[in-house]
Amino acid sequence: MVDAAIQSGTADRECMFEAFARRLPTGRRYGIVAGTGRLLELIRQFRFTTEELTWLADNAVVRAPTLDYLADYSFSGNVWGYQEGEAYFPGSPLLLVESTFAEGVILETLILSVLNYDISVASAAARMVSVSLGRPIAEMGSRRTNEHSAVAAARAAFIAGFASTSNLEAGRQWGLPTMGTAAHSFVLLHDSEEEAFQAQVDAFGTATTLLVDTYDVPAGIALAVKIAGPELGSIRIDSGDLPIVVAAARAQLDSLGAVNTKITVTSDLDEFAIAALSASPVDAFGIGTSVVTGSGEPAAGLVYKLVAHKGHGDDWISVAKTSTAKLSVGGRKSALRRVDAVGTAQEEIILLGDGPGGKFDSRSGLERALLVPLITDGTVDERYLGPAGTLRARAHNASVMQELPIEAFRLGRGEAVIPTSYR
Repeated sequence: MVDAAIQSGTADRECMFEAFARRLPTGRRYGIVAGTGRLLELIRQFRFTTEELTWLADNAVVRAPTLDYLADYSFSGNVWGYQEGEAYFPGSPLLLVESTFAEGVILETLILSVLNYDISVASAAARMVSVSLGRPIAEMGSRRTNEHSAVAAARAAFIAGFASTSNLEAGRQWGLPTMGTAAHSFVLLHDSEEEAFQAQVDAFGTATTLLVDTYDVPAGIALAVKIAGPELGSIRIDSGDLPIVVAAARAQLDSLGAVNTKITVTSDLDEFAIAALSASPVDAFGIGTSVVTGSGEPAAGLVYKLVAHKGHGDDWISVAKTSTAKLSVGGRKSALRRVDAVGTAQEEIILLGDGPGGKFDSRSGLERALLVPLITDGTVDERYLGPAGTLRARAHNASVMQELPIEAFRLGRGEAVIPTSYR
């Protein structure tokens, strides 16, 4: 497209691109924005190397003028978006890119690959947090996705309320709290379960977490308390009929005097399994496969469309796709969320016309502007980057979750919890 646009003279036409979702994943009532901090850094670093340009030339992918353009590529436009951690709904303009056609269209795959994955993880993680009743959840899904998305997933889950991750690279890169427990292989390495527990306690002290289900849970618990004493920090259970096993484990720990020893549960949990354990004496959860795969929705369904461009003058022209079942709403947009007098979200309002920099007249004084500038004339807003930006997104998400109607947290299938309207 860039090659053809350069040849036709339209590559420098000023355009507005928009990333949005036509619908939420089936049955979901809201989504959570994530990936913004990663994306901004990736856009800032986006360049074509000599090796890449040579390959494009050798394989005749593009012509010489396009190679020259790509050699000097550096995004110089403007980007607005929903804050990372924000809730979104069908039609929400999550990211707006204002640039030349060539600058904006070349970022399409980068933008969608980051946002579709991170949003799917954060949206699933938020559902899990909402039914955990305040009990901490650790992200433990690195073995169920690729090495790069594992780090991204840990970050997205943390933004949506997870307490920690087992991925140390995510801790190093994004400042996330890290945790870990021994695996069954550590127990099986030793000549006996007793030797394994003793080795772990000798290394990490009695506050450690002992995995008690390698052989027999009651025997494992008895042995764990025998070796660590009643000050044992935690046990981990990774198998069995969890409500029954956990209840029995709590009773046994209490009978042995380990009344403060916590119970961590793993074993292919998702939001439905967590909800089923709501009445059980579980103290913490570890989630792997379900969170890194979006709990059955591994992509958020975002698309990236051209919604407006300038004509031969300075006026913006609205454009939109009209294909059956894939309609889009053209035009430069801004977005508001209307809340009621007690701060509960009631409506997502998309304003057509002036775009993200435009002003709006509040009808009730209870509308909240949703779009913030992320990149201005090619310069990224540093507040959204790195560990500090990740903490900022987590704090924003915690505030936003308080704004959603209670119906948002039902796990049964339903429609978006608030409507989206265009004005």
